[in-house]
Amino acid sequence: MQLDHYIGGYRRARGRRLVGLFVGTYFGGSRPAEAVDLAAPDLSQPDSGWGSALLHRTRPSVGKQWTDTGESHDDRGLKDLPTEDVRRVPIPPHLAAVLREHIETFGTAEDGRLFFSENGGMVSSATYYRACREARELALSPAAVASPLARRPYDLRHSALSTWLNAGVDATEVAERADNSVEVLLSRYAKCLDGRQEMANRRIGGPAARVRVRAPEYVAPRPLDLPGGLRRSLD
Repeated sequence: MQLDHYIGGYRRARGRRLVGLFVGTYFGGSRPAEAVDLAAPDLSQPDSGWGSALLHRTRPSVGKQWTDTGESHDDRGLKDLPTEDVRRVPIPPHLAAVLREHIETFGTAEDGRLFFSENGGMVSSATYYRACREARELALSPAAVASPLARRPYDLRHSALSTWLNAGVDATEVAERADNSVEVLLSRYAKCLDGRQEMANRRIGGPAARVRVRAPEYVAPRPLDLPGGLRRSLD
């Protein structure tokens, strides 16, 4: 998706400011409401190899009338976890490179957040939903735009988790990274696992093909050693 040069114009950078958020949602599997609060001190980014990000909380847009602070974003702990819990998410090298470039280009908000509006405020869900919609219209064919493909920012997370499962990553590991239970993960993404039967056939067929099964040799029955009178009666 050409978020970087087209959405919102290059100078205002409405699209460019969100590239890291969308890339993080897809390659890191985070929820958009988690990614929007990611801060620079939460990142561990070595010069090479994998890094990690600490997710502390989620900031969903709920409207000012529904928050205690009067802000449009609620401030909650991570989903289904105690408020004080954090989640460490491994980030691949290409995502780490995108985040480094983002910080070099835009810096951070006063509180260290990577993603912020032109005036330093929280990025609203309406903003990244609108950017996603505009990017789809620019990057995809009309048929793909009319399809469910990446229709919502959250669909990038769905794509990430289904891709990991399809790649053969253990469901327990995927569930831990995604902050889901294994039961929820498999029930929600079971239909996304294309080629599961073919993969299972290969895994089952491999060991089975190495097992040699020999047909038993035919052994002719030996004649019965019966007394003469009994043998004549049977003949």
